[in-house]
This record gives sequence, structure tokens and C-alpha cells, in this order.
Amino acid sequence: MDLNTLWFVLIGVLFTGFFVLEGFDYGVGILLPFLGRDDSDRRMIINTIGPFWDGNEVWLITAGGAMFAAFPHWYATMFSGFYLALVFMLLALIVRGVAFEFRSKDEDPRWRALWDWMIFIGSFVPALLWGVAVSNLVRGVPIDANKIYTGSFLDLLNPYALIGGLVTLSLFTLYGSIFLSLKTGDELLGRAEAAARTLWIPSLVLALLFGVLSYLETDIASWSPA
Repeated sequence: MDLNTLWFVLIGVLFTGFFVLEGFDYGVGILLPFLGRDDSDRRMIINTIGPFWDGNEVWLITAGGAMFAAFPHWYATMFSGFYLALVFMLLALIVRGVAFEFRSKDEDPRWRALWDWMIFIGSFVPALLWGVAVSNLVRGVPIDANKIYTGSFLDLLNPYALIGGLVTLSLFTLYGSIFLSLKTGDELLGRAEAAARTLWIPSLVLALLFGVLSYLETDIASWSPA
């Protein structure tokens, strides 16, 4: 195994760790306004991820640093080509982090409801856009001989990538419902289990559809190990 391959595997492990650990965070945030019937429920839901959500994002920072160090051209091309999408994602993550801190600053129900929905938005947008970004990388994006992205933002919103975004969105939400069923009790446990039973079928259907499209839209069928 050469050094390039070793770094590529390391970056893959870091991103996998990020999606596994941050995935349930996003799912819990998406479910927050729907499973929490009152402020007590929502406070309990937030507390389930309180010790984890900021620490889990360290995996992403480490993966980005490793990508910059090992593959600077890949890093530069991807970040310039996906610039708008990454800005939207960054803004959503900022709003999410602020919402966790600001929610309890005032007991006004309208204030807390506002930040609850900000947590939802800050979880929904990255859960969707990560799938769109990874799908575009799998499918391939147009770059020229100078490693400059030659497409547009709308080119990234192709049907294959959007299906990939729905896959990550649905899987993360399912993951969050399962996590809540392990961390809560009583009525909230029942709602989390009901959400998981509702979500697993569309998640499976979307994943299978994405698998079929991956076979049709990429060169996976012709790939063979060197």
C-alpha cells in the first residue's frame, strides 16, 4: 500500500466516523419539533445529545485537515466547486450551535420554539447536503486540466445527487429515532419507536433506489481492482 492509498483510507475512516457519530445528532435535531410535545420533552431530547454533538464534529475538522495535508488539489477543487453548498452547510451548522446555547437563555415559549426550529433547520440542511455532496463525488464532477471545477451550482443538484441527499436525510432521521429510543423512556420512548417504525421503510426504499442509480449513473459496473 503506497502513501496516497494510506491517506485515502485514513480520510475515509475519519469521514465514516463523522457520519456514524454525527448522524444521530442530526436525526435527533430533525425530530426535535415533532417528538417533543412540550418544553420538558424537548429539553429531554436535547439533553440526549448534549454531551456529544460538539465533540462529534471534531471528526469532520480532522478529516478536512487530513484532506488538505494529503491531497491539496482535491481539497481546493472540491471546496471551490462546492462553495455555495458548503456555505449553506456552514451557516446551518453555525445556527445549530448557536441554537443549543441560546435556547435556555429565556423561558418565553416563543423564544424556545424559535430556537427549536433553528436546531431543526441546522440539522436538516447538513443531513441533506452531505448526501448531495458525496453523491456528486461518486458520480463525478466536471473539472478541467487545471483542476478547476467547470460546472455550476445547479449542476450539483442533479437527480442522482438529490436522491443521495434524501438517503442520508432519511437514514440520519431513522438513526436519530433509534438513538432516542435507547436514551429516553415513557411516552417519549413510545414516540421514538413509532417514528423508527415509520421511517425504516422509506429509508430502505431510498437506499435501494440509490444503489440502482449508482449502478446506472457511475462506472461501478466496469470497475475492477488494479
